[in-house]
Amino acid sequence: MAQERTPLVSVRGVSKHYGEGAARVDALKGVSIDIFPREVVALLGPSGSGKTTLLNVIGCIIDPSGGALDLDGERVFDNGKWLRDDLRRLRLEKIGFIFQAHNLLPFLDATDNVAVALELAGHSQSAARRRAVELLDYLEIGHRRDAMPAKLSGGEAQRVAIARALANSPRIILADEPTAALDSKRAQIVMELLRKLAAEQDASIIAVTHDEKIFGYFDRVCHLRDGVIEEETRVAPAGQSV
Repeated sequence: MAQERTPLVSVRGVSKHYGEGAARVDALKGVSIDIFPREVVALLGPSGSGKTTLLNVIGCIIDPSGGALDLDGERVFDNGKWLRDDLRRLRLEKIGFIFQAHNLLPFLDATDNVAVALELAGHSQSAARRRAVELLDYLEIGHRRDAMPAKLSGGEAQRVAIARALANSPRIILADEPTAALDSKRAQIVMELLRKLAAEQDASIIAVTHDEKIFGYFDRVCHLRDGVIEEETRVAPAGQSV
């Protein structure tokens, strides 16, 4: 059972506020959550509920105002400060990002769009391209490895973006509205891929979404409102039963 395992993401009493005094806005108010290997978890809530802020805190993109954050067994934020000097390196090591807009570089083909993430992490160009081809094949998009982004369908482009997110073998994958720009069929394919990745890579996947057609692909849906998690719903993933 997941509860018997060590969480890949552990958020403890995390708060985030902007401004001071009468102008202060509390985006997160003492949020705590554990997310385990092989879990696919949704963050759901109205605009301003704190879900994107929470995703960005877990992604080490914004500074929490308080609390603690552990990633893959390492305490990375505590007592108001980051415990790593190089947050860029921390993100490269531990986290993969998938966005609604795939953000592929328009002047690079599919292979090089994936390889560039590896080169930034210090891999040679040849090694990066080999790894990129392996990932594209794994995601069943290898036949489009030489295609430019403008020639890819929305679903194909999102698979390339997922390959790029996996380039450095992160076990924590953060997705911001990963299927919002896709039709129902392509959204289903992407979510099936994410569930496959969670299982085969022993990874945790956390997604901000409003896309009701994919709710059945999550293990848990965490409902945020006014900066707190007010409810968690355990879901039977598509094709499974609780």
